[in-house]
Amino acid sequence: MIPLLLAALGALGTFWLYSATIVGWTGFGFGPRLRADPRSRGFDLDAWLRQAGLDDVDRREFVAVVAALFVVGFLASYGAFGGIVPAASVGIFAASFPIASYRRRRHDRRQRAQEAWPRMIEEIRIQTSSLGRSIPQALFKVGRRGPDELRPGFAAAQREWLLTTDLRATFAVLKERLADPTADVACETLLVAHELGGSDLDHRLEALAEDRRHDVQGRKDARSRQAGARFARVFVLLVPGGMALAGMSIGNGRAAYRTGSGQVVVMVALALVAACWWWAGRIMRLPDPQRVFKD
Repeated sequence: MIPLLLAALGALGTFWLYSATIVGWTGFGFGPRLRADPRSRGFDLDAWLRQAGLDDVDRREFVAVVAALFVVGFLASYGAFGGIVPAASVGIFAASFPIASYRRRRHDRRQRAQEAWPRMIEEIRIQTSSLGRSIPQALFKVGRRGPDELRPGFAAAQREWLLTTDLRATFAVLKERLADPTADVACETLLVAHELGGSDLDHRLEALAEDRRHDVQGRKDARSRQAGARFARVFVLLVPGGMALAGMSIGNGRAAYRTGSGQVVVMVALALVAACWWWAGRIMRLPDPQRVFKD
């Protein structure tokens, strides 16, 4: 086992040396380090909650729920394993449930928004070209009939328009509330058409809607192919948990978990379960479109 580990470390070191001297990659990753966008801001918990549809959830309430779950997980695992380190690990895992749930909810909202944008762009095109409405009128009219996930963002943008009549500031509010790449592109297209004019807005919106339809269909096909693998991922948690409970109920299994070697085995098992869960989710994650026109 030790020679295999040394060989793996030597191969990894050789890879890092080669990538740094020949390819010019920096850092200890397995690919080039991407430069951070200087315009990017730090993590904003309030904006993250808004994008998950939780506008009425205060950040203090969110932190309190995370802390409460940590305490519950810590106490439950301490009673089972009798060790501080495994109990803290399980507590941290339990505390991650609200974060994972809100991330899932935010992802679902963005997915529904991506599926709705081709139809909305087509309606804006009809409103501006066939019906002769202005860009703000068409935008807010379509937004009021849009999905529930997008309506609060359009309502906030309309309030900004009524107060300032500044379309650039209005689109900035809309992009910040929706945080969606398709919304960014649509807003920039409409803003350029509003400021510069021209008769090709109809063709631009038609091409944008067609491109979004192809993207949505491709993502649906990829998710349908991953359905079985996503279901199987649940067993990464269920099988080790069931085996641990079975081991505790047989003979002196509970006492074995409380020994020094038992604590080490529990820690290694928890680390492997967490790593497998993270790795399985990472390899099945579809790449998110980049926000090119993010303010």
